Amino acid sequence: MENIPKRKRNNDEFNKLSKFAVSLSILAALTFVFAEVWFWINANLVEIWAFDKRGNILMVVLYFILQYIMSRVYGAFKIGFYKAWDIVYSQALTTVMVDILMYIIASLVARELLPVAPFGVMLLIQFAVIVIWAHLGTFLNDKIYPPRDMVLIYSNHSVTNLVQKMAYRDDQFRVCEAVKAEEGLDYIFSRIKDYDGVIICEIQGSDRNDILKFCYDNNKRVYVIPKISDIMIRGGESVHMFDTPLLLCRNSGLTFEERFFKRLMDIVLSLIGLIIMAIPMLITAVAIKLDDGGPVFFRQDRVTKDDKVFKIIKFRSMKVDADADTGAHSATKDDDRITRVGRVIRAIRMDEWPQLINILKGDMSIVGPRCEMVENVQKYTQEIPEFKYRTKVKAGLTGYAQVYGKYNTTAYDKLKLDLYYIENYSLRTDIQLIFMTIKVLFMRESTEEFETDDKR
Repeated sequence: MENIPKRKRNNDEFNKLSKFAVSLSILAALTFVFAEVWFWINANLVEIWAFDKRGNILMVVLYFILQYIMSRVYGAFKIGFYKAWDIVYSQALTTVMVDILMYIIASLVARELLPVAPFGVMLLIQFAVIVIWAHLGTFLNDKIYPPRDMVLIYSNHSVTNLVQKMAYRDDQFRVCEAVKAEEGLDYIFSRIKDYDGVIICEIQGSDRNDILKFCYDNNKRVYVIPKISDIMIRGGESVHMFDTPLLLCRNSGLTFEERFFKRLMDIVLSLIGLIIMAIPMLITAVAIKLDDGGPVFFRQDRVTKDDKVFKIIKFRSMKVDADADTGAHSATKDDDRITRVGRVIRAIRMDEWPQLINILKGDMSIVGPRCEMVENVQKYTQEIPEFKYRTKVKAGLTGYAQVYGKYNTTAYDKLKLDLYYIENYSLRTDIQLIFMTIKVLFMRESTEEFETDDKR
C-alpha cells in the first residue's frame, strides 16, 4: 500500500459541534415545512376548533420531537458516517413515517379525515430539502474532515476482505499500510506515529494491550476488531463493592424480567401482525395453491433456544420436491427451483410472515439470532465451537445479524453480532431493531442474505 501524506485533523469537539448544528438544521427545516402546511390547513381548509394557538404550537413541537426520535433510530443524522444517498434514504424513511403518524393524529384531533393533498405536497417539499441537505452536508464534511490515514495491525488471519470493505468508505479512512504483529512492537510503534489512527485485528492479547496503551498515550484513534471474549466482557455489569473495579459477566442469557416482557411483546406484536396481514396472507395462500397445486406452507427443522428443534412455517416459494435429486441446499438468485409466485413473495418478504405463528406459539421471538437449519448449526459448531452460544436466547425473525449483516457476512462475524445482541439486550434494543428491519427491507445490499441463506 502506498504511503499517503498525513493531513491535518480538525478538533474532535468542533467536529461534534458542527454535526450537531447540521442535525439541528434539517430538524428545523422539516419542522418549518410541517408548520407552514399545518397552519395553512387550519386557516384555509379545516378549522380545528379545539385547537387554539398553543395547541397548534404543541403539534409543531410534537412533530419536531418525533422527527428527532426517528432520525436517531434510523441514523439519519450521521453525515460523514454514511454516504449521501444513505442519509437521504434514512431521513426520507423517517419523514414518511412521521408524516403518516402526524396525519393520523391530526385527523383524530379534527374528528375527520383531513385532506391528503396538502400532506402530499409537504412530503415532496421535504424530500427536496432532504436531498439538498444530505448532499451539501456530505460535501462540506468531506472538505472539512478529510479521511484519516490508517495503519492496520494484523497477524496470521487474512485481512484482504476487511481492507476491501474499508476501501468502500474511502471518505472516512484510508488504509495506507498493513503491518504484521510479528514485526515486533518497536517497529509497530514507529509506524503508528506516522498515521492518524490504527486498526487492530485479532492479534495476540499481550501485543494488543501494549498497542492500545501506546495509542492512548499518544492520542491515536483506534478501531479494534473484537474477539468473542471482548463482546462478553463488554456486556458485563460494573460492580463497586470495594476499591477494585469489577465487571460481572452473568453468562446466563436474559433475566426472568427480560424474558417476561420480551415474551409479552412477542405475543402482542405477532397477534397484531397476523390480524393486519390476514387478507394479504390469504391471497398469498390462494395464489400458491393455484400456481402449481402444491402445499401452501413449507415446514423445516430449525434450531432455537437451548438447541431445541422446531418446525418453522413459511409460505412455500419453491417447487414441490425441489431437492429430491440434489439434496437440501440453499437457494440462490435466479434459482430455477423457485416458482413464479415464489419469486414475488420472496421479493416482498411475504414468505416470512407465517413465522408469526411460530412466534405466537413460543418457538421463536420477534428479535433474536436467525434460526438456522439443523445441518448449518452442526457445520458451523464444528468450525466455530462458540457458535452454540447463540442458543442462549430464542431464535428471531430479525436481529443484529439480519439488520447489520450483509449477504456475504461470514458465520463468525454473524456470531459476533448475535452475541453482541445477547450480551447487551434491552427492550429498547428490540424496538430499535424492529424499526431498523423496516429500513433494511428496502435495501437490497442488506437484505440479499435473506435470499441466499434459506432453502425456501
